[in-house]
Amino acid sequence: MTHGFDKDYWEEHWRQNGAGSPPNPYLAREIGDLVPGTALDAGCGEGAEAIWLASRGWRVTAVDISAAALARAAERGTPERLRWVEADLGNWTPETTFDLVTTHYAHPAMPQLEFYDRVAHWVAPGGTLLVVGHLHTQHGHGHQPPAEASVNAAAITARLDETAWEVVTAEEGRRSIPGREVPLHDVVVRATRRP
Repeated sequence: MTHGFDKDYWEEHWRQNGAGSPPNPYLAREIGDLVPGTALDAGCGEGAEAIWLASRGWRVTAVDISAAALARAAERGTPERLRWVEADLGNWTPETTFDLVTTHYAHPAMPQLEFYDRVAHWVAPGGTLLVVGHLHTQHGHGHQPPAEASVNAAAITARLDETAWEVVTAEEGRRSIPGREVPLHDVVVRATRRP
């Protein structure tokens, strides 16, 4: 089944789903040692990662296409250094670059790898890109994300020009979440833009 991942799709998704999940564990692991600066959370959903970043001193711009998701995010609290933006990341462009650009399981209407290319352009020299996505696997258990919303680490890193980027993390793994019977298959890529 092909998904459109447009505004209507995401509004319906967030009206029906959402559990106020905690921030993704890869976020703390990968950027917990960075000096806080400016951050963009691309496809922030209910805002767990954006709120976590802001609570640790980052000045965060959190963007999502869904008004329903952003309403839920705002209910969780809006720390002083956090700004919510309703926008389609396929055509929205920030006015500045960021010290950190992160995206966690965001699925835009555009092709997934092109989306990662797009957000990578918003990383400032010396800044960090952190991509956490659904790993494309061949295991057909019926709970996998659609092929157009999944990737592998090699596909992401191949698009990061080594003269411009240093890849720090490129891994694929599986993790369990309490209350979820099917484990998540994740891909995590962290790269630093060369100054």
